Amino acid sequence: MGKKKKKKIRPLALCVFRRGDKIFVAEGHDPAKNQTFYRPIGGGIEFGERAAETVAREVMEEINAEVADLVYIGTLENIFTYESNPGHEICLMFDGRFVDETLNADDYSVIGEDDGEVLFTATWKPLSFFRAGNAPLYPDGLLNLLDDISSN
Repeated sequence: MGKKKKKKIRPLALCVFRRGDKIFVAEGHDPAKNQTFYRPIGGGIEFGERAAETVAREVMEEINAEVADLVYIGTLENIFTYESNPGHEICLMFDGRFVDETLNADDYSVIGEDDGEVLFTATWKPLSFFRAGNAPLYPDGLLNLLDDISSN
């Protein structure tokens, strides 16, 4: 009998790019649930790397864009199932902006890639789209976190 692989909690750093009532998010799809969902871009924190460095590196790797004015806004815990596999993430959330202003156009869309593999399409979506329940926004609690920040 093979040794059971221990499940790990993944530390992530994600960036919320906001413009008025819109946020820039990657679209994902879970075929097991037949569900489309969205989440801010970013990725796994590497050993010895600060979370803000992770955001800058991942955004550059995935969509070839530079980020600026990164501000830590909170931590969210995400426990989920994706493609029928359980997942657990601790997400350090940042607010930031794109250095290239043309990325702020409403119709801007980009294919996110890593090592030539297409990972996602990212676009600007209104927060009302998520509030109306059209699709989940991950990590869990992100809408509440953004609402708390906006009201302060």
